[in-house]
Amino acid sequence: MSTPLQDSRSPVSAFVLSGLMLGMFLGALDQTIVSTAIRTIADDLHGLSEQAWVTTAYLITSTITTPIYGKLGDLHGRKKLFLVAITIFVLGSVLCSFADSMYQLAACRAFQGLGAGGLFTLVLAIIGDLVGPRERARYTGYFMSVFGLTSVLGPLIGGFFADRADILGVAGWRWVFLVNVPVGILAFLVVLRALDLPVVRERGVRVDVAGAVALTIGLVPLLVVAEQGRDWGWTSARSITAYVVAALGLVAFALVERRAGDSALIPLRVFRIRAVAVTVIASVVVGAAMFGGIMLLPLYLQIVHGASPTDSGLLMLPLVAGIATGSVVSGQIIARLGHLRIFPVAGAATMTVGLFLLSWLAGPETSMVKVGVGMAVLGLGLGNCLQPFTLIVQNAVPPREIGVATSAATFFRQIGGTLGVAVFLSILFAGVGGNIGKAVEQDARTEAWQQTVSDPRVLADPVNRQLIEALKNPAARSGAVDEVQADSSVISELDPVLAHPFKVGFAESIDTVFFFAGGLGVLGFLVLLALPSVRLRDKHPGDPYAGQDAPPVADAAAAARAPTAPH
Repeated sequence: MSTPLQDSRSPVSAFVLSGLMLGMFLGALDQTIVSTAIRTIADDLHGLSEQAWVTTAYLITSTITTPIYGKLGDLHGRKKLFLVAITIFVLGSVLCSFADSMYQLAACRAFQGLGAGGLFTLVLAIIGDLVGPRERARYTGYFMSVFGLTSVLGPLIGGFFADRADILGVAGWRWVFLVNVPVGILAFLVVLRALDLPVVRERGVRVDVAGAVALTIGLVPLLVVAEQGRDWGWTSARSITAYVVAALGLVAFALVERRAGDSALIPLRVFRIRAVAVTVIASVVVGAAMFGGIMLLPLYLQIVHGASPTDSGLLMLPLVAGIATGSVVSGQIIARLGHLRIFPVAGAATMTVGLFLLSWLAGPETSMVKVGVGMAVLGLGLGNCLQPFTLIVQNAVPPREIGVATSAATFFRQIGGTLGVAVFLSILFAGVGGNIGKAVEQDARTEAWQQTVSDPRVLADPVNRQLIEALKNPAARSGAVDEVQADSSVISELDPVLAHPFKVGFAESIDTVFFFAGGLGVLGFLVLLALPSVRLRDKHPGDPYAGQDAPPVADAAAAARAPTAPH
């Protein structure tokens, strides 16, 4: 167990803070930079149909290892584990840059994910070690801003590398992974030199191997079907088999954790603390709405407004500004007043308003100023949700379980996000074909359409001519729509009049998904109304007593077992 020496009033040095922020930057940037370049990567490696496995492999290992890093950090110290996580992540990045097939890349991404699982959770847990509860709010606000910043930098950097055939004799897309190496090495050296966390090991507590195995069995099929279910069919034999295996694994995990007691990977007793239970449920719901909403914005900007991956990153600046403003301002206020409950509740409400605004505004003719307002409101809500969730669970458990609590909050948010993205993509593609068909029928009655389909200059372009001929033939029309769904880049090559119904169809489908995401936001808001009043303690983080909601018997037992923290 890591035990801080610093007084809660002592600031974390800028040098240490920079190393920790670089570590989080690594993990957050990788999620967005790879998704931007994945189509270019798949084309170069001749494996477009296998690209989903590259995402799934990384997702599985990074999600499963999140609670494992949290528990091991509590037992053996977080500094060495953070260094291990950075090392694995950087090695995985190097291996990815040498991949010669999509299956090799998927395997290397799985290895990279083994390190990524520790980057988020260990950074936030280390901050929990270094400073008192009130100061934690100030620092975690900065780290949540990093998360928002990478949503802009990722598309910018990914687009830059993907658009270049080679850089210094190396294929451009391979730099998507190689860029992690200097950042990772710098973060490793800063943390190694500057971070000082003395370690006090608890005796008689073992690593919960059985829990880790059961969790793996429960989550792997669930994550696989979340990514592949749209192609397999949600009620296909493979999907049903995955559901059954996942259910058995999760039941086994609950039974194993119940028997493991203090050694449990995620001690079930923490869920008896009302603040933790409500926050975990809200993390799943808000995570689904958050990741689902953020995932849709680049699609909307690129397909409907014709923005390049690089331009879409710049156009998402209002979202980032909202996240940064919400995180930093709420962190400053929480640090001064110590009150928490109002921020996630208000954040969920604001996020919901932002999602409904986007559902109403996100049309093909909507100005980017109006869309930017919706993104800013969404970002402001997210900024007020992200860091209070972490602070609440850290404040509600004994200090010796800060790592477990932090990893639990991160873990359940990732699970919610994964499921949300899978469900929202299914909703999007289930309705987009019909919406495009209706839009084509409506536009076909206009004079502009009639003039365009008979214009020799338009017909001279083979892309336009092929589409016009397909739309005239009812038997070939659905096939043409399906081809555009499979490769939406065709829309930017069409004449604007011909492209319009496709943009309308995508915009209407994305509006529907934003509406469903807003509905999830309402559910998250209602869940958070059950959150008890939470006030951060002024005591040193080594205080053996947890937040006011912890069961007294459990606290007394924890206090009796906990080693005395050096001061």
